[in-house]
This record gives sequence, C-alpha cells and structure tokens, in this order.
Amino acid sequence: MSQTAILILAAGDGKRMKSSLPKALCQVLFRPMIDWVLESVRRAGYPEESICVVCGRGGELLRDHLSPKIHTVWQEERLGTGHATMQAVPFLEKLAPGSQVLILFGDVPFLSTELILASGKAHRETGAKLTVISAVLEDPSRYGRILRDEKGVLQGIVEYKDASEQQREIREINSGAMWLDVSWMLSALPRLTNCNAQKEYYLTDLVALAVADGVTAIAYPTTDRDAVLGANSRLELMELNRMAARSILERHLDNGVEVLSDAGVLIGPEVEIGAETVIYPGTILKGKTVIGSGCVLGPNTVIANSVVGDGCVINASQIEDSVLGKGVSMGPFAHIRPNSRVEDGVHLGNFTEIKNSTIGSRTSVSHLTYVGDSDVGQGVNFGCGCVTVNYDGQNKHRTVIGDHAFIGCNTNLVAPVKVGDFGYTAAGSTITKDVPENTLAIERGTQYNKEGWSKGKIKIK
Repeated sequence: MSQTAILILAAGDGKRMKSSLPKALCQVLFRPMIDWVLESVRRAGYPEESICVVCGRGGELLRDHLSPKIHTVWQEERLGTGHATMQAVPFLEKLAPGSQVLILFGDVPFLSTELILASGKAHRETGAKLTVISAVLEDPSRYGRILRDEKGVLQGIVEYKDASEQQREIREINSGAMWLDVSWMLSALPRLTNCNAQKEYYLTDLVALAVADGVTAIAYPTTDRDAVLGANSRLELMELNRMAARSILERHLDNGVEVLSDAGVLIGPEVEIGAETVIYPGTILKGKTVIGSGCVLGPNTVIANSVVGDGCVINASQIEDSVLGKGVSMGPFAHIRPNSRVEDGVHLGNFTEIKNSTIGSRTSVSHLTYVGDSDVGQGVNFGCGCVTVNYDGQNKHRTVIGDHAFIGCNTNLVAPVKVGDFGYTAAGSTITKDVPENTLAIERGTQYNKEGWSKGKIKIK
C-alpha cells in the first residue's frame, strides 16, 4: 500500500543569524520555525512517524526538541538541498512502491495546511512525478525562478545565482516545497550534479531531470506570498515575526477582541482569547494560553501557558503556567509563578507573588506579600508584607490556611504550619506553631522603652 512521507530539510547553518541554535529552532512569536511547519503537517493529517528531518550543525539540539517518533538523519557536510535529500534515502527506501514524499524546509514557517492539501491533491490527480509549489511575487528577490516554455509547461528551476538577467525578470518563484513520486526520485537523485555557481547539489535540478525523462512535472502556483517566505538573517526573522503578529492580531480582532494599540502587543499562535477582552499596549501572550471573555489585560503584562477566566483584570503583571478563575484582579507588579491556582474573585495587590499555591475564592492578598507552597482557603485576608516562609535551606514545606482567616501585616508563617478557619495572627508575628480555628495568635518580643535614649544622638541639619 502506498504511503505519504514528509521530509523536512533543516540542516541550514544559519551563519547570518549569528545564533548558537540551528536556524530551524530560531523563533517566530516564541515558537521555533520548524514547529510552525510541523503543526501544518500535523493538521494535514500526517502522523509523526511519517516525518523525517534532516539535521546539520547543532543537530543534537534539534533532535532533542523533536518528538521521538520523528525520524532524524544527519547531513555532515552542507553540499546543497539535493545532497540533504540524499541523506534520507534509507528512510525513503522503506516506503512502499507508489508512495509520495513532500519536501519542506524547516525555516519556511508559513506554508499552510490548506496549501499542503491542495497541492497534494493536484499532484495525485495529474499523475505527476514532481510537483513544485510556486508563487508570483512583486519582488522575487533572490529566490529561484520557475522556467516555463511558450505553452506554460514547466521546464526547470534556475537558482538566482545561476540565472541570466532575462531569467531574473521572471516573477514566478520556487517556494522550495515539492511533492515527488518516491520511486522516480530515488532513481533521479544519483544523477544530480554540482555544476553550478555554488558547487552544490540542487534539489531543484530534479525538475529538468523529470522533463528529460518525459515524466509529468508541474508547478502548483499559490497566491499566498507568505507561504514562501523564510529567514536567513535576524532582519528577515524580525520581518516574519512582524507579519505573524499582525496576522494573529487581525484574527483576534475579527473574533471580538479589542486591541487599543498594537504597540508592543504580541500574541502567540496557540493563544485563545474570548470576545470583549481588552488588550493594552505592551501585553505579551505566549504558549498554550486561554483568556476568557471581558478581561482587561495590560499594559505591560506577560501571560504564558496559563488559563485566565472571564472578567479578570491583569495590570502590569506576569502569570506563568497557572490557572485563574473568574473576576480575579491583580497588579500592578504582581507575579503568579508556575503551578498556582487562583480561584474566583481573588485580589492580588501591588508587588505580590504567588508560587506553587492554591488561593481560595474571594481571598485578598495585599501588597508586598509572598505566598509560596501554600493552600489558602476562601475569604482570607493577608495584610501588607506577609510571607510564607517555605524553605529551610534544604527542603520546601507547605503552609495551610483555612477559610476566612486573617493574616496580620508583617506576619511570617514558618512552614510547615497551619492556620485554622477564622484564625487570626497579630501584626508583626512570626508563627511557628499551628493556630487553631477561631484563635488569635500573637508572637512578639517584649517591648522595652528607654526614655531619653536618643537625646543628643540625632543631629538636625
């Protein structure tokens, strides 16, 4: 039975990026470029087991980033795209006769699922042995040019450095993405040569070989110019980020999200936002974040891999890997660290920090307070400057606070410790023992007043 394989070429050095990472791991909106490619492939219905990635410099980093189900092969010497494809021959030889392979590039992130499916359909229906995805650009820049005869039949692809001045006037360019019949490709790869300006083995030379063999080769044109764009430099990477940011913003605007200004607003591709949420400048939403309806976010707020319920107000604050209920207000300058759950109606004041804790509904955590490794009930009030002292230098310990407790200003709760329901701590106390319910705990040193002690010690300027 025939199969479809996906071959992703990701061995580019990315020298112009001046990055310690492989180019395919450089990010567009907080997501490696190759992950954009893999997402389009996944949505097209191709399983990870059908994917092979060609790695180069820094390939260990790329391999470790990928799912273990994805095959990887190495291109030790970078001798062109044809040479990179040759490294996958053992993977391709395992496919059944009649199988197809789609070759993509790990640094071309915007080729869509729809284009993959449409071009694949055209490839199968025409019986082509080779189908290259092309695009017509106003400024074809340094892309390879599609060569057609007077009847419009595909004849070849010429790389920019090898093109004549007349050929450089052509505006139809090669995207790099190509469907191929595996059996024919395996017969053609050994015939590639490096007789060109860069002394490399070009994958695009397969087009001329297909014409010479008399097999069907077609160019499938797309009107989506973004589908062909890649990044070879930090400047080009910034442009991809700008384009992706604008496209995602427009999608959320169409869904009823209000963005007062896009200044400094960045929203990752996996983020979901409910209608009538307002986003102020400087807000960054990353990862698998879900924002409810009717929220107000920002200015200068960062939320990553978190869920925020309806009607929350998050002002100049940060949230990581946590869950917020409905109607939570926080900030400015509050921080919710990973593994925290903040229930409905909680208020977190200025300069508060929550870490690995559960905060019950309608609890108020006032300014300059740290709650870490704690389980806090509902309706609790924290005064200013409270701390759950959770670390003894070797181990972390938890604090448990019951419903409707009152934690006075500048209280230190030295974990492990419990405060029962309706328990109170007096301001300035350091609590080292459990506080039963309905109990006021006072732990202060005795106050001594030495009258006249400061006389003459303070000089008034």
